[in-house]
Amino acid sequence: MAAAFALEKQVAISAVLRACRLTSSVFNKLVTAETVTKNDKSPVTVADYAAQAVINTLLSRAFPQDPIVGEEDAKVLRAPETEEHRGLRAHVVALANDALSPPPTADERAEWGVGASRTADELLDAIDRGMYEGGSTGRMWALDPIDGTKGFLRGGQYAVCLALIVDSVVELGVMGCPNLPVDFLKPDGEKGCLFVAVRGQGAATRSLSSPTLHALTLPPVPASSYQLLESLEAAHSSHSFSALFSQKLGITRPPLRMDSQAKYCALARGEGAIYLRMPTGVGYREKIWDHASGSVLVTEAGGVITDSRGLPLNFGLGRTLGENFGIVAANKQVHARAIEIHLGITLQGIEQDVIM
Repeated sequence: MAAAFALEKQVAISAVLRACRLTSSVFNKLVTAETVTKNDKSPVTVADYAAQAVINTLLSRAFPQDPIVGEEDAKVLRAPETEEHRGLRAHVVALANDALSPPPTADERAEWGVGASRTADELLDAIDRGMYEGGSTGRMWALDPIDGTKGFLRGGQYAVCLALIVDSVVELGVMGCPNLPVDFLKPDGEKGCLFVAVRGQGAATRSLSSPTLHALTLPPVPASSYQLLESLEAAHSSHSFSALFSQKLGITRPPLRMDSQAKYCALARGEGAIYLRMPTGVGYREKIWDHASGSVLVTEAGGVITDSRGLPLNFGLGRTLGENFGIVAANKQVHARAIEIHLGITLQGIEQDVIM
């Protein structure tokens, strides 16, 4: 009997791999060639659109009834008003077709839309398949074609993230991290990893260059080796809160900071012990595509992920996780203590505000 979501897993892996090759090509040709200025975001814009076009093409052909919650839409590309916009559209179409045109591998099928070029309108329609508003019932895919745009531009960590959600539950997650070392103990060694998790079937990883998946299980971490994972950008998560949290938990090692859901991947294979994401702005709501694939990966590797109150994340509220109460993902042995410390710091802050 075939495992649940076997076809979905196969298609998702194919889509993410092709998108990873596309984004790596964009970086190597446009960023490292120093053809852009420091503040020019055009390479990541091109890569974002093209990667979403590629992934949505495969999903739409393999699962035509499934809606997609994606980060991008094709409005700017559909009515290009300037020469710059017309060039952007042409570049996106060319890149997407470069990724889709190579013939199917042994693990792919031509009917998924690979092995042939698509018209510009077909690719723009594929991008716009990502405009679904989400919901609590039925199947839907959550996609972030490039999670960690600043990481992408600086040659650091970014991730191509895809997840299948069924009736508000993340059933499948696939993430490609082109710049993540295959062996975190050898940071200067081979780079490029794929992470895969299916609910109830475990988590696994492989290099982008090898088809062999290796099971992931979070190992026990002694308290003396606890390390915090957090966003590299202070605007994305409160570094000051994290510092106080580390002090309360007795963590002495400096935090491991990186962009994107690569932090979930690092946690799932035993780097650090806790991923903490505390909001820095009032009213900010986490997007479901920023956490869906990472949440099932950590869970299937044996970890725990909740909001900062210890409540499950809800992926059935639309395009966001609703009211933002932060994210705590951790090794099972320390998660409860992490929630306790977080609540203590929060309550102390509220009491101080009341006194003041």
